This record gives sequence, structure tokens and C-alpha cells, in this order.
Amino acid sequence: MAATFDGTPAPTARASPAEVALLASVFVVAACGLLYELAAGALASYLLGDSVLQFSTIIGAYLFAMGVGSYLSRFFERQLIAHFLRIELLVGLVGGLLPAALFALHSVAPSSFRFALYALVLLVGTLVGLEIPLVMRILKYQFRERYALKDLVSQVLTFDYLGALLVSVAFPLLLVPQLGLIRTGVFFGLLNAAVAVWALVLFRGQLRRVAAHAVACALTIGALLAAFVFADRITTWAEDRFYVDDVLYSETSLYQRVVVTSGKAGERLFLNGNLQFHSRDEYRYHEALVHPAMAAHGAPKRVLVLGGGDGMAVREVLKYASVEQVTLVELDPHMTRLFSTQPRLRALNADALLSPKLRTVNTDAFAWLEQNTASFDVIVVDFPDPTNFSIGKLYTASFYKLLDQHLAAGGYVAVQTTSPLIARRSFWTVVATIESVGLTATPYHAHVPSFGEWGFVLAGRRPYRVPTELPAGLRFLSLAGLPALFAFPHDMARVPAEVNRLSNQVLVQTYEEEWGKVHE
Repeated sequence: MAATFDGTPAPTARASPAEVALLASVFVVAACGLLYELAAGALASYLLGDSVLQFSTIIGAYLFAMGVGSYLSRFFERQLIAHFLRIELLVGLVGGLLPAALFALHSVAPSSFRFALYALVLLVGTLVGLEIPLVMRILKYQFRERYALKDLVSQVLTFDYLGALLVSVAFPLLLVPQLGLIRTGVFFGLLNAAVAVWALVLFRGQLRRVAAHAVACALTIGALLAAFVFADRITTWAEDRFYVDDVLYSETSLYQRVVVTSGKAGERLFLNGNLQFHSRDEYRYHEALVHPAMAAHGAPKRVLVLGGGDGMAVREVLKYASVEQVTLVELDPHMTRLFSTQPRLRALNADALLSPKLRTVNTDAFAWLEQNTASFDVIVVDFPDPTNFSIGKLYTASFYKLLDQHLAAGGYVAVQTTSPLIARRSFWTVVATIESVGLTATPYHAHVPSFGEWGFVLAGRRPYRVPTELPAGLRFLSLAGLPALFAFPHDMARVPAEVNRLSNQVLVQTYEEEWGKVHE
């Protein structure tokens, strides 16, 4: 056997099946470990909001737990293969069922969700932290003549990082869209269990109580397979407990959890558990959002709608005969597909998403504005509230500068904000931010029973004038009632507010503080 310059044995050319299996297991356990981390972060952002905060704290807690696991591995001195096998089964069971368990818990005991989330993250992270040190020691003891320490570390970490890379790409692009979060978690739990089976088969001659280990493998795989088969039922059960009405449609897209419910009072749309509209009174919201700007313009021809993938805002825009083209920029293709194909939802938007005047673009609104030069007579901004930094960027001075660049002379922008009653500082922060880019901001509000008092802002380069004509057939707005929308009582009157910039995202923090008090 050849030797290296320091006298240690050099690896031979051919690896044994056991050695290959162990190195492959490093690839698998690394992929599984990162998957559980991503699943916990995604689920937390879906259910708790503020994706930056959730992913940051989840990753930090997970890495800390992995460090604890790595430290604890030093106390495993004998029966390393048996310990590794048991850990793989535990990781597969706990990590694989983590999304299903948290999703169900959020439905039945939402007050305990955050505690359970971090408890499970710490547990799974600790178990994952045990895996790689044990594999390295098994490789060292089983094949001590083949590896110098530097070669051992190099081999293991190479497979470790390759596994992490694969999952980081596949998770958002393939796994979640095709399998959903629950089945994705279970699938990778089964991979961990498969590693345990490899260990059992390859090293059965070195294990005590082989039969007991085989039974444990079988029970773990059986539980995970059952969870995989019944994932849809688990999801349906959890959502039926969480939502008051029956769930009509539910999908997990790359960006959010989309749920539509139906009850005696009508249909509701929820994004990540947050109500977006109720068919009983959505007309109040969408009429207030669209018509003050459209009617004031007089004869808008080109209209841009940002967000609003449900098609309700487009429905209102199309009530103007002068409109020649509407461009809808909606990030999530699941939304536009759902509301353009499902009969009950198409009825709500009057088939607006199928109009020949409409051009739909599924992309990020910020990026789209940066890459296009078209101008529009009216721009309708119908984004969700700024619950996290990724949405908060769409309420910044940088974003409103882009809107100004795309606004035709004499045009108007209509922006949905938040409640000027519940989130007073947040509302006036949007107004101050719009004004900071040189646009004239005209705030107004309307009462929408499902949400309470809700706020909007009109922006343009000229002062706003209340229109003298509205389309026929509106259910909420009237010429006589329009002036009242622009009058603010004392408890909603303007307060000092900071400009929301990409560099500070103060609006997200303010919004969380104000709405957080409502739920205390």
C-alpha cells in the first residue's frame, strides 16, 4: 500500500459497498437536514408572517441546535452504528412529520404553535447535528487504512454540501409545488429511514438486537408511508378546524398558501391564513379602490393593475368603455389560474381574467416596473398588507418612484393601504412615503364590514378632484357619498410618520406593532 508524505496510508482506488453507502448517506442526511430547516421556515412564514424574521430565527435556532448535536456526539463511544441507525429513524420520524404536526397544531391550538415550532426545530437540529460526526467516526473506524484525516473530512464535507445544494434548488422549484409541504417533509423522512435500513443491512453483523432494529425501521417507515398517503386528509382536517367555512380550494404555491372557503354568507379568500376578501362585501373594497381614480381621470385607456390576482379590481376597471388595455402584474400564477378557471370564482370576478382587453404577467411587480417603460393612465396597486419585508418593499419610496415613471401625464395611482383606525401610523407612513417622491397624495377611507375601516391613497402629479360621474350599477359608491370618503375624523387624522425606505422598512415594523396590539 502506498503512503503519503507524512507516513499515513493513502486511500486505495476502489471503495467497498459499505464505504460507498456511508458516503451516499452523507449526501442524503445533508439534503434531509436542510429540507427540514427550509420546511420549518416556510411554514412559519406562511402562518406567522414576516418571512425574513421567521427564516432568520429558524435558521439561527437550527444551526445552534446542530452545534449542540455535534458537541453531544463526543459522548457516543460504543455501538456507533446502532446509535447512527436510531438517530436516522428519529430524524426521519420527527423531521418528516414536522410540517404535518405543526400544520395540525396551528389549527387546533394556535397559541401553542410558536413554542412547538421552535421546540421541534431545536430537537431536529440537535439530531441532525449528531449525524455527520457519527458518520465520520464510523468511516474512520471501519476504513482506517483508507483515509487520512484530511481525506476523510474532505470526502464527507463534499457530499454534505452537495446534498444541501440539491435541496436548496429543488425545494422551491420542484418539491413544494409538486408535493406540498406535508408530503415533501414525509418524503425526506422516508429517505432518512432508508439510510437507517442501509446501515442495518450493511452492518448487521456488527449490531446487537438486529430484530429490534428491523422492527423499529418497519414501524417508522409504516408511519411515514401512512402520513404520505393521507397527507391530503391531514391538510383538509387541519384547514376545516382552522377555517369556519368549508374549504373549496387550497393550494401551496411558491409564494403562499392559497385557500378559498365557502359558507352560507359567501366565499372567502385567505392567503397564508389572512383574509383577503369576503364575497359578501368585497364590492365595497374594490369599488373604493378603483373608481375614485378611474372616474377622476375621465377617459382612461391604458390601466395597470399590480397585485389583485383574484381579478376583482380588473372587473371594476373594465366597467369603463374607454379602457383599451389592462395589464395585470400578479406574482403568483396559482392565483390567476385559480380565478380564471374555477367556475365559482370566475363568477365573482365576472370573467374579468378572460377579457380580451387583459394581459396577465406573472412576475414580481418591482422587477417588472424596472424592466418596462410603458406608461399608464391609471395604476391600481392592490397588494397584501406589508406583513413582511418582501411585501414591504412594494410600499417604499423606491417603489413609488417607479410608479411615477410609469404614470402618464394627468394620470392617477390608487394604492390600498391598511386601516387608518387600527394601524394609524402605518397608514400615514404610506401617505408620507408617496409624498416623499414628489407626488400629491390624497388619502381616503371606506368601511368594509369584513375588515372595518379601510384606507386608500390616491397619488398623481396634479391635485385630485372628486369626479362628477361614476359608472352605472355600482353597489357602494355614489356621487353624493364620495366626499365623505375623504373626510377623516379625529381618531384617524394625520399623525407624524417616517418615510418607508428599502434601507429601513419602517412600515413593516410599525404595521406589526399596531396590528399586534389587536391580537393581544
